[in-house]
Amino acid sequence: MRKSLTILGATGSVGASVLKVIAHSPERYEVNALVAGNNVEALAKACRETGAKRAVIGDPSKYDALKSALAGTDIEVSAGREAVVEVAGQKVDMLVSAMVGAAGLEPTVAGIKAGSDIALANKETLVCAGTLVCALAEKQQSTLLPMDSEHNAIFQVFDQDDPKAVDKVIVTASGGPFRTASLEEMRVATPEMALKHPNWSMGQRITIDSATMVNKGLELIEAFHLFPIEADQLEVLVHPQSIVHGMVKYCDGSLLAHMATPDMCGPIAHCLAYPRRKAAPVADLDLGMIGRLDFEKPDFARFPALGLALDVMKQGDGAGTVFNAADEVAVEAFVARKIGFLQITQVLQLVLDRLHTQNMLGCPQELEEILQLDQVARRVANEVIGKLAA
Repeated sequence: MRKSLTILGATGSVGASVLKVIAHSPERYEVNALVAGNNVEALAKACRETGAKRAVIGDPSKYDALKSALAGTDIEVSAGREAVVEVAGQKVDMLVSAMVGAAGLEPTVAGIKAGSDIALANKETLVCAGTLVCALAEKQQSTLLPMDSEHNAIFQVFDQDDPKAVDKVIVTASGGPFRTASLEEMRVATPEMALKHPNWSMGQRITIDSATMVNKGLELIEAFHLFPIEADQLEVLVHPQSIVHGMVKYCDGSLLAHMATPDMCGPIAHCLAYPRRKAAPVADLDLGMIGRLDFEKPDFARFPALGLALDVMKQGDGAGTVFNAADEVAVEAFVARKIGFLQITQVLQLVLDRLHTQNMLGCPQELEEILQLDQVARRVANEVIGKLAA
């Protein structure tokens, strides 16, 4: 039987890889809907190629353009935030959550409520609402499958039947473009420099987050919710080749590692075919050609976002919501050259401190509380950025 899919973020970097995997085995999948933010041309092209039943564009001003681009087809067209959430709430075998940022939270929750299994590439869903989302998924019997390369790697080597045998879960990090840079070099870094990731081709925000290692902090929080472990069982190990994506250390001293070429098509194919495996359009991993694999401990002094994320993880979903929202705003400000590279993490700390003094970093009980806190954090982040830029 063909597996029915809805893809959120179909025109982004992850979405493009999902479409590549589908094209590799089109007989295995039936596309219910494709959702994009504002890229009409790419969305229309993908809908035609996959035979999607519905096309949804988040920007309501792009509705007419999308309708025109799909003229002559039977593809249903809709637009706006409500349409995104509505289509995500249509039950399918698997909802691929690949929207960028906190914007992916509400539609992902809608998919869980519908009982769809979730292939999760939107880490913000668990960073902002991990407690709520995991409880809801268990109640709805919706399987959460991690699609990020690191979490997918850990998922493949984690013994779900005997989690108490796990001693450590190790998330690897490439170190980004500034792995060996001094603080002074990072202080004057430009957006162009930060966007030159050595191994991965990704979207703008995640690439900047990789440079600050905020992304690895977000991944630690996500891993905390995905796997039955305690916060002190999580570690980060810098691995510049990006071949080992995750490791699990067991109580008997065994260290199981997942290795693959740095290509998102691998973890995507694993999720789409789960619980089986299927051939994927990825290059073979030739360790003989690579020759060596290097590892080093992260430098918390040069990348303070890691330590900040560990503190956030222990505080709960409220702190995660603020951490993520402040980062989204700070990255936009850095790209717009309003603040410097090192000021990104400074913004996060200042916003967290201010909202902590206002007792706003508790654990929200409802999705609406999380969405409201997200908006407050963005407003405060913009205020902080305004003062830093003055």
